Amino acid sequence: MNRFKSLVLIVAMSALLMLIGDVFYGQQGLVMALGIGILLNGVSYFFSDRIVLKAYRAKIITSSDDPQLFEMVQNLARRARLPMPRIAIIPDDTPNAFATGRNPERAVVAVTEGIRRLMNREELEAVLAHELGHVNHRDILVGSIAAVLAQAIMFISRMAMWFGGSRDQEGRSASPAGAIAVMILGPVAAMMLQMALSRSREFMADEFSATVTGRPDMLASALEKLENFNQRVPMMDAEPATAHMMIVNPLSGGGLMSLFSTHPPVKERIKRLRAMKIRG
Repeated sequence: MNRFKSLVLIVAMSALLMLIGDVFYGQQGLVMALGIGILLNGVSYFFSDRIVLKAYRAKIITSSDDPQLFEMVQNLARRARLPMPRIAIIPDDTPNAFATGRNPERAVVAVTEGIRRLMNREELEAVLAHELGHVNHRDILVGSIAAVLAQAIMFISRMAMWFGGSRDQEGRSASPAGAIAVMILGPVAAMMLQMALSRSREFMADEFSATVTGRPDMLASALEKLENFNQRVPMMDAEPATAHMMIVNPLSGGGLMSLFSTHPPVKERIKRLRAMKIRG
């Protein structure tokens, strides 16, 4: 079911990309968008981890750079029966974390400099176990592909503001109102497609962390700290296209924007975690 939902998300986002191409540039635009979609899916499969890490200026580190962090990830990976992922540090004071890669053998777990300072050992282990949950559930590939496709949809929608127009004899859109609607609603639709899948996966990763560490209370404590800090000081390099990959939403915004959040409410996640029993 998880893989089926992933396929549906990728197909839906690719179809949205084609719709935007068709509305603004007719059949030629549809064919071009199809080509772009196929290319982006291929590039995302092989290079999504590099694209996302570069977007956040994350640097892969070795065990000598941070022995304590390596030891934590290694122990958790062993307990979860997963390959040891690569570890990356994001040069940002706002605490957050994400996982990327196309499979468990090529996974990367990235954490910000801020999370290393904010969390105690047990809380950080719970966060790392949450990210390994995404690796275990194969969320990292679809999350990375969705990020690249969402970036493309948002970019093309913005470009349409300058190069869109009425459909002439060559097949371009004759409805300025329709073009404007797609230009505005395209990025919103991309966010909602991400949201449809990301919210359930966050709950699953939370449960995985609680199972591996035996301390759901520590993840609840970590989420509370992360939520409070990210609301006050959003991440510098965070973008809507990649926000769904983080353990908590790195973007500021309440009210109407909260309806389009790719993450379930942190209060609900904490409530579920605190209802679980501590192991041992």
